[in-house]
Amino acid sequence: MSLELIDIALAERHDHPRLVNRVTGKVKAVLTETIDGREQRHEIFIPAWIEREDGMDESDIDLALMVKAAKIVGRLKSRLAS
Repeated sequence: MSLELIDIALAERHDHPRLVNRVTGKVKAVLTETIDGREQRHEIFIPAWIEREDGMDESDIDLALMVKAAKIVGRLKSRLAS
């Protein structure tokens, strides 16, 4: 079995209603899974959050949320591999 991340995109984001400088969002990840030579495609939404830092613009925030989600997918792949 192999699991590969083939696409990642920010689906939504917003400021946290109570925590200052916290940005939450959902990231859409597209994964392919190969089992016995057959490929299946999975689209999942990963909740993620970051702390906004001074000097971050909108694109920095979007990228930080996608990087956080990609790390979550990496941990998932690692767990499934063992």
